[in-house]
Amino acid sequence: MKLLSINVAKPKNITYKGKQVLTGIYKNPTQSPLMLRTLNLDGDKQADLEAHGGIYKAVYVYSIENYNYWKQKLNRDDFNYGQFGENFTVEGMTDNVIYVGDRFQVGDAIVEVTQPRVPCYKLAFKMNRPDFVKLFLRSGRTGFYLKVIQEGEVNIADTFNKINNGPEQMTVQEINHLLYFDKKNIQMARKALKIPALSPGWKGSFQDMVEKQDAAILPPQDCGSGC
Repeated sequence: MKLLSINVAKPKNITYKGKQVLTGIYKNPTQSPLMLRTLNLDGDKQADLEAHGGIYKAVYVYSIENYNYWKQKLNRDDFNYGQFGENFTVEGMTDNVIYVGDRFQVGDAIVEVTQPRVPCYKLAFKMNRPDFVKLFLRSGRTGFYLKVIQEGEVNIADTFNKINNGPEQMTVQEINHLLYFDKKNIQMARKALKIPALSPGWKGSFQDMVEKQDAAILPPQDCGSGC
């Protein structure tokens, strides 16, 4: 598990459907070591702090194996590091082998996997594919976010050394599939809720699934003549 590229950017304006939109998705590789801090990397900033950023989404990670998949799927060869808006381009950390809650040391920093990436229209715009959000989700190759447990310097070619396995052993791919394509799987939703590292937003979604199912199976109340 290797760090191939560190990609950062400050937000910039793009024209989307005739309007100016601020986005930080246009990441560029840097050759210098950078400090990884609680909210982001030095030199990087998120534009939409409601959808991105915060302690549970401090760093976005995407694997080179996924790059190769999209090159073939889309018949393109114009991708550069940071193409998908990721901060870390990595090797050997695909969505089907990384568990939510996995904890790693990379460089001097310690990080924890918190959730899959939720794509938005800005990714589709950058890819010049209006249908890319749907393709991205269905592929199961969304990448994932990290929480910074310990700040520290990171550098290209640093390795990710696993410290702890995520509890419940649910991969990023499984968690993503559960939320978007398997909403009636309440047993797995309950399992996901046992993962302490899972971000509050995703926990809330799974809690809603469970509560809706519980409400559906409650017997009707006998309120007698009071009804």
